[in-house]
Amino acid sequence: MGEHGSELEIVHLLRKVTVEFGLRQAEFASRNGMHPTDVRALICLLDAEREGTGATAGWLGAQLGLNSAGTTAVIDRLERLGHLTRTRDPRDRRRVLLAVDPRAVELGWAFFGPLIESTVTVLRDFDESETAAVRRFLSAAHQAVTAIP
Repeated sequence: MGEHGSELEIVHLLRKVTVEFGLRQAEFASRNGMHPTDVRALICLLDAEREGTGATAGWLGAQLGLNSAGTTAVIDRLERLGHLTRTRDPRDRRRVLLAVDPRAVELGWAFFGPLIESTVTVLRDFDESETAAVRRFLSAAHQAVTAIP
């Protein structure tokens, strides 16, 4: 590992975490009759809701890197499963907004809740500066990953 030993160790730990998250997402998808892309779509929609972003089919397709037909297939599948709702935008009736159905949120919490809770418990042991450092690192790592063409 040479001069980057401790940094590479952290990168490898991050990779381990992301691989495990991916495996859990695939397991959740499999248990609930979904494709892994469906889980990614739900995550994108939940993130959009938290950020106050009105999620449309075009927006979701851009987030997932899918063409129009692929995006429609994901949306139709999730709607058929009862995980997604489509509603007209009250400010612009031409736009259709996508949202995660509350039953899907409950299903997600039933599966991912223990993992989220244990992670939050670990973070509660960190002081403000440690939490800020973790946030700064993960934000920078996310930027680095998304900057790759």
